[in-house]
Amino acid sequence: MKKMLIGAVAAVLAMSLCFAGGSKDAKAASDKITLTVWESTLGPDEFIRQAGEAYTKANPNVTIKFVNVELGDAAGQIALDGPAGVGPDIFAAPHDKLGELVTAGHVLETVNPEAVKANVLGACSQALTYDGVMYGYPVSAETYALFYNEDLISKAEVPTTWEGLAKWTADFNAKNPGKYGFLMDVGNGYYTILFTSMKGNRLFGKEGTDQTKTYLNNAAAVEGMTFFQNLHDVLNVPAADLGTAVCDAAFQSGNAAMHITGLWNVKAFEDAGINFNVAPVPALPGESTPAATFSGTRAMFVSAYTDYPEEAAKFAEFLTTPEMQKLRFELTGAMPSISVEVSSKYMPGFLQQLDYAFPMPSIPTMAGFWEAMNNASKNIWDGAAVKAELDACDTAILGN
Repeated sequence: MKKMLIGAVAAVLAMSLCFAGGSKDAKAASDKITLTVWESTLGPDEFIRQAGEAYTKANPNVTIKFVNVELGDAAGQIALDGPAGVGPDIFAAPHDKLGELVTAGHVLETVNPEAVKANVLGACSQALTYDGVMYGYPVSAETYALFYNEDLISKAEVPTTWEGLAKWTADFNAKNPGKYGFLMDVGNGYYTILFTSMKGNRLFGKEGTDQTKTYLNNAAAVEGMTFFQNLHDVLNVPAADLGTAVCDAAFQSGNAAMHITGLWNVKAFEDAGINFNVAPVPALPGESTPAATFSGTRAMFVSAYTDYPEEAAKFAEFLTTPEMQKLRFELTGAMPSISVEVSSKYMPGFLQQLDYAFPMPSIPTMAGFWEAMNNASKNIWDGAAVKAELDACDTAILGN
């Protein structure tokens, strides 16, 4: 009986060793991994493909797979696909979604945050810090500025105040039927927020963290948005006909002298043969410096649902290296997230504007901002009562 027991134990041990060896072999086989990355098309997709090839060359066991999920859709889609096990390992999202992503548990903290912070622009690391903790890896910075067609307006003529812009536009429109002195997407809160920034006013307060007030319907905001509404006098077009695509197309075809947009349009305008340059946004009434615009950070976040958190973090950080940042600029025209020299005559205008920009708030309450501010902006532009619209906007965002 004793011999039989010893034999049984030996057999069990032998089987255990076999299973252990099998697990080891399986693990070795799994060393070849594929990281799925969600990103947008029209430039960022090609960046991920080329960056992925470069990374795989240095790390043969890692393959990068691009999947198209547009920037504005990623935060909503990760909430569905992540828990279902069909989401990405890494995904791109704007920093204003950070609070929403963190509180819902969708993203992992930045690995080696101090090293990442030391490498990237201060505005970018600040934008990706929530409750004192950094999440994600910034791949580009952005703000918008005033583009101007030098065949229609000289550098010396470019207005430095909004009153000056209104006057120049009225004169230009009278002399140039069929063309526009100035265009902007008047129904997009990303741009119209600048008119609420009079007298140092800021969305959700100075630090952008006050979840009890929007600061969108106070006296400063009402004054700024009233001036915005009066610009309709020199741009007599309904908000519905002044969307981003329409305004971009008009400037790209040479039919607009000035247009507010960002670096992402540089390549398209260059390809169209437009002779243009970039200046800071004009100062608001009673002020002497460029109006405060939103600044944004586009980040690659490591999904909390990934099976490869370490490998995903390494690839995401790789995208912030000088070589990759230069490549991204070449492919997308986006402002680098690190201090690296790029060849662009337009960069000085954006850097000047960046000095007066403020990060889009990243608190969860920000999720309600876009639809509410977009609607208020459209209605105000089309003649609705300014204070009433801003009050409604405030209520919609705070849920009161």
